[in-house]
Parts: sequence; structure tokens; C-alpha cells
Amino acid sequence: MSNKPSLPQGTRDFGPEVVRKRQYILQTIRTVFELYGFQPLETPAMENLDTLMGKYGEEGDKLIFKILNNGLDNPAKEAASREAFDKVLTGKSTKDLTERALRYDLTIPFARYVAMNHGQLTFPFKRYQVQPVWRADRPQKGRYREFYQCDADVVGSRSLMNEVDLCWIYHTVFTRLGLSGYELRINSRKLLAALAEACGGAEKMMDITIAIDKLDKIGLDKVKEELATRGLDEAQIATIEKYLQIEGSNEEKLAAITELLGGSEIGNKGIEELRHVWSMMQEAPGNGDSSSRLTPQASRPHLALDFTLARGLNYYTGIIFEVKAPAEVKIGSIGGGGRYDDLTGLFGVPDVPGVGISFGVDRIYDVLEELRLFPDTVAQGTKVLFFNLGEQEGRAAWGLLQALRAEGIAGELYHESAKMDKQFKYAEKKGIPYIAIIGSRELESGTVVLKELATGKQEPVPFAALAERLGGS
Repeated sequence: MSNKPSLPQGTRDFGPEVVRKRQYILQTIRTVFELYGFQPLETPAMENLDTLMGKYGEEGDKLIFKILNNGLDNPAKEAASREAFDKVLTGKSTKDLTERALRYDLTIPFARYVAMNHGQLTFPFKRYQVQPVWRADRPQKGRYREFYQCDADVVGSRSLMNEVDLCWIYHTVFTRLGLSGYELRINSRKLLAALAEACGGAEKMMDITIAIDKLDKIGLDKVKEELATRGLDEAQIATIEKYLQIEGSNEEKLAAITELLGGSEIGNKGIEELRHVWSMMQEAPGNGDSSSRLTPQASRPHLALDFTLARGLNYYTGIIFEVKAPAEVKIGSIGGGGRYDDLTGLFGVPDVPGVGISFGVDRIYDVLEELRLFPDTVAQGTKVLFFNLGEQEGRAAWGLLQALRAEGIAGELYHESAKMDKQFKYAEKKGIPYIAIIGSRELESGTVVLKELATGKQEPVPFAALAERLGGS
């Protein structure tokens, strides 16, 4: 008895309509990346395990998909492989069993690439990358085990203009996708480092950021409980609570955080950086400005300072980003990133500063679908279907079809001579907007009957004018 086919949890098939919608998102993002001077890069699906482990914090390391070594089919290796597997079952890891893993994100592989190729790169090096990543997470709405990321990173520069550009990239992409209700939140890991100093020292930072990163999911009271279990006392937790409860406009937040953490050198540096990026956003031409025609669009990024933003990853060192979907869509973040001024130092190449952002394509798709923001034509592939009404008619249709394809117009000839009703149904099911009919009379007159299915309107069109009528190049 054959097994019923199925998919691994957290993975999906994509049919033609979905793929076209995803390509619409991906192409929009790629176009904006190129607009800002970024170059494409691809890295392998798998990395050496030691490349990935220890780079994502305690929680992230647990979600790395490890790949078993070959060996059970090799008599010379079988005994060692089985012994290694027994060790894993008792909670011990060993290189005899696994040395590679599927990439968790695109940032660490990029840092590895820069470390291996830094002598040949021109800095600042601006790259974008669009590839799938894998995480051993619990599948739920908007969270998958296999999903695409779209990253843009700049390495070799400490200029905050990079952060400003990345804010604009987010805004340009979401504006072009029609997602006007997004919110871009920023914070600085330097503030979190200053908060850790105020709560007992730098060694407390990971405990604090991991707990704060769960604020949206578990709420303030549960965060306080977790901080207590991580060894923070009541006074320290009270300081963190005061930090998390800062509210108001961006200017009011900056004033409040200056009062709370401005006495710290690293805290003051973080505040200066946030104030600089915020002021650059305010100075950028926008609605009502005479120079707004010079900007990618006539509005400014929806930027909000959010001191609860932690992004609990070890490698962030400066400003961090997170994009929230419109409030009416309960799906969480649809993008994020930040500055990592010594990421390549993990691979023996120190002092290569960097900053980058990522788009969560799968979640963006879900948001656009829920808000019905995809253009009506985005899922359209074939533009015209030629009916097949016989040997001679089919040959004439095929010749015209090839001419249309040469003009960049996607078309098909129905695969066999069949009843018109059957060919109509084929066009309707595939969402093909036009049908072209060539019968014996059309052959004689050198015309084709072109019918638009949406309106039912049809007209005779000369063979020579068909490409222009269908909007060819």
C-alpha cells in the first residue's frame, strides 16, 4: 500500500499564482536594492556547523537544522556513526555525526564570505541576497521552517548614512507594494548595553535582551518574572521596567532616555546615533516640500523610536531595526536588522564594520494577501490564447503566436483541435485575458477575432496589427 504524499511541517508548495505573486514582491525588492547601489550575492544552502553555532544566542542556536554526516552506508564508517548517534541521543554533540547545517539566516554566511574574500572586495561593499533559510521552529501563522529572506548589507563603513539609506529602502519597497500602514521601529543596542551596566554589568546584557525580546509575546509581567529567574534583583528589574515604559513622541522618548541612561558613555553614544538618524529623516524632503520631486516618493519613512526593541542576537552592536505590519494584520514583524561592527571578527578578520536589513518575504506575502494589495494583473502569465480550429488554422495561429512572443507577449496555442467550449473553459480557468480565433474566414481576410474575456468585447484585428493591439514592446 503506497503512502499518502505529504510535506514536512513548516514547508509549502507554491502553485503558479502564488509564485507569480512572490516574484512580484521579490522583484520589487531587488529593483530597490539595485536603485541604492547594492550588488547580488548567493551562498550555499549549507554551512559548516562551527560557522553558525554561537552566533545567534542561546535561543537561536537551538533552531539550527543540523545535517547528519554520511556513514551508515559505509562499512568503514558505520560503527563510528552509530556510536556518535548514541551520544547525541544522550544529549552530547559530536563531529562524528554532524559537521554541517542549513543556514539559519543570510547575515552570518555573508560575514563568512567577506572574511574569506576581503582582500578582493571593494569597500564599502554593498550586497543584497535573496535565498531560502531554515529554522527548526514551531510552525504557526507567519512562521515557517523554510522561508525566504531578502537581505541588504553594507560592510566597510561606519557612516550612519547607511542606516538612513536602509530606512529609505524599507520605505521605498513598502510604498511600491502599497503597504502604507507599516511602522519602522528603531533602537540601539548601545542603550541596551547601558541598561545592562545600570543593572549589574555587561554580563547581564544577554539575559536582559533575551527577556525583553519576548515582551510582545508574553507581556511585561512575564518578562519581569523571567528577569528574576535570570538572577536580576528587584531594583534592577525596576530600572528595566522604567526603561520599557518610556512613551510619547520620538522627541519625548529621546528626552526620557537621556535622563535615564545619558550618564553612561555608551548610552550617550547610542542616544546621539538615534538622534542623528531621526533628524536625517526629519530633514528629508517629504509631502509639501518643494524638493519632494527629488525623493523616491513624496512621503517620509514611518519611523518610531522603540526602546523595547531588542533583537536578541549576539552580533548586533548599534542601531537595530524592526518593521511591523499594519495593525489590522496580526502577524508580527515583516523585516528587521541592525549594525554589527565586528561580525567578521568571528572569522578572524577584525574591524570590518557592517549594517544590514532583512525583508520577511513570506510574511509580506501574507500581509498583501490579507489586505488584498496585489495588483489584479500580478498573477497573469499567458496574455492570449489562440484557439485551435484545425490543421491550417492552427498553423496560421502558431505563426502569429511566434511573432507575438518575439514582441514580448506571452501566449499559447491550444494543444489540440477541440470544441470551442472546451478551449474557452481552459482560458477562463487559467485567467487568460484574451482569446484569438482564426477560422477559415479569418484566414481569407488576414484577420483574427480578438476577444477580451472580462468584458466580452470582441473585434477583428489584422494580423499585422495584433501585437500593437495587445501592447507589445
